[in-house]
Amino acid sequence: MKRCRLSDLRDIREGHFLQGIVPEPHLCAGGMGFKAPGSRTHTGDGPGSSDRHVHEGVHEVFVILQGKAVMELDGARYPLVTGDVFVVEPGEDHHLVSDEHDPCVNLWLEAGRERHRNQRAPG
Repeated sequence: MKRCRLSDLRDIREGHFLQGIVPEPHLCAGGMGFKAPGSRTHTGDGPGSSDRHVHEGVHEVFVILQGKAVMELDGARYPLVTGDVFVVEPGEDHHLVSDEHDPCVNLWLEAGRERHRNQRAPG
């Protein structure tokens, strides 16, 4: 786990803006979430699910764009506010919980060894 603020990131002109925070060379997946008040990600992801949610081989980065949240990470809770950047290491169990009164808007990004399939050369 790593944590910083958007203002702590280096001025990067090539590659991705999370260099120095995650070791992988490419952003390979991602999206933007508009969380409902009190919602928790990856709760009951499927039949017989244990609520455990981990990634192997990629770092997942959460950027809080608006509101507040708590990151549950391996049983610990970390409060997050607008401008926070939170990095989940491979193998860490994680869930983002949106604040009841000030729900969050967040980016989630995965960084890995390979580019997203849309960015790979044909062949």
